[in-house]
Amino acid sequence: MLAGAGRPGLPQGRHLCWLLCAFTLKLCQAEAPVQEEKLSGGTSNLPCWLVEEFVVAEECSPCSNFRAKTTPECGPTGYVEKITCSSSKRNEFKSCRSALMEQRLFWKFEGAVVCVALIFACLVIIRQRQLDRKALEKVRKQIESI
Repeated sequence: MLAGAGRPGLPQGRHLCWLLCAFTLKLCQAEAPVQEEKLSGGTSNLPCWLVEEFVVAEECSPCSNFRAKTTPECGPTGYVEKITCSSSKRNEFKSCRSALMEQRLFWKFEGAVVCVALIFACLVIIRQRQLDRKALEKVRKQIESI
């Protein structure tokens, strides 16, 4: 008898599949890239690094608790770098993605992929055993009927 037969809806295995897919997507969800303001308006409210050349004064580093509350650029990624614009000589902060954060996201993704692969390998083994049992039962019944 198939798993979930006699019950409305998806068989049990499909519920598990959707659950695993949802869990994997939630676990590996990367933060969305920082959305830049549209260039349709004037350049007065745009950050200087969007409209002119800049030099990185401080490398990408994690935001402290105080800086996270006071600097809006810390919000999207939790990392910020200090830049100096060339022509206007303004010092500003720019949100950035650190190599350490990217590495952690990569290994989370790899771990999730390995877990999903192991789960599905186990499901394949279980299903193969069920099919083997059904085939042996069918052969046994054919032999008994002779």
